[in-house]
Amino acid sequence: MNRIAIAALLGAYVLVPLLLGSNNYVMSLIVAALVIGGVALAWALLGNLGGMVSFGHSAFVGVGAYTSALLTLKAGLPVLAGLLAGGIGAAVAALAMLPVLRLRGPYFALAILAYAHIFKILATEWSTVTGGAGGVSNIPSFPVLAGVDFGTKTGAYFIGLTIVTLFAFAYQRIRASHYGIALRAMHGSEDATRVVGVNSTLLKAAMLLVSAFMAGVMGAFNAHYINFLEPDYAFAGLWVTLPIVAAIFGGYRTIAGPLLGAMVVYLVDQLVFKSLIPTGHQLVLGALLVAMIIFSPRGLLPLLRGKKHA
Repeated sequence: MNRIAIAALLGAYVLVPLLLGSNNYVMSLIVAALVIGGVALAWALLGNLGGMVSFGHSAFVGVGAYTSALLTLKAGLPVLAGLLAGGIGAAVAALAMLPVLRLRGPYFALAILAYAHIFKILATEWSTVTGGAGGVSNIPSFPVLAGVDFGTKTGAYFIGLTIVTLFAFAYQRIRASHYGIALRAMHGSEDATRVVGVNSTLLKAAMLLVSAFMAGVMGAFNAHYINFLEPDYAFAGLWVTLPIVAAIFGGYRTIAGPLLGAMVVYLVDQLVFKSLIPTGHQLVLGALLVAMIIFSPRGLLPLLRGKKHA
């Protein structure tokens, strides 16, 4: 069922540029929602399989963005290779967080949030490399490949869609593997899995690195899409809050849920709530999320499935 939901959702994604490709404003919102969806998927993978709630994914997004931007600008690395480098850079940054894996619950969430703030300070103060508070400009756009200009909004959309699709299938494979089964067992009772010989610390470390890699790639993608970076944006709190809201709203225990949630939450907020209430539209979004948590705590996708089977 999950594969069908993913296929249906991705099919809808493919139809988007065919219907809205001429509307640059709406396409820019959809690309932004795609970035949020990719980060939401990374966050949900860590939370759902690893049982770790992270408030620090902005660190991975920011490190990935800066890694790719600087390597392509200063070392001449091809943009597509820069995306991979961004993911690797974020995973390397996550190595610094391994000591907090022994913490649980809110202690882990707050500790990883502190790391995100540290990385933001480093990006601001290390001005000889990062440009400091002034940021980095003229970041290379996506290239022209086989006669197709991927530097346009529609072209970037398809690159982002390809990345998110690969992430979704990787998530599916991990969850169905023995590794994923062990993670879910650990999520249910970490102490019990330790008794039977499962190295829970190693499993959580691997999941943190995978999640960081995914968020880093999305950060790199966004850097090459907007062509500019500065610390307040690259490490902004929106890379924490919006992916969490999207994952919870769509259904973070499913693979398609975070992607669906990102599209619904971000587009409805920007196209409907923001036009009706220019200042304070986030309050409506917050109220909608509270209602979803109260009446369907498992999220939108499980709710739709329930209605279908009713």
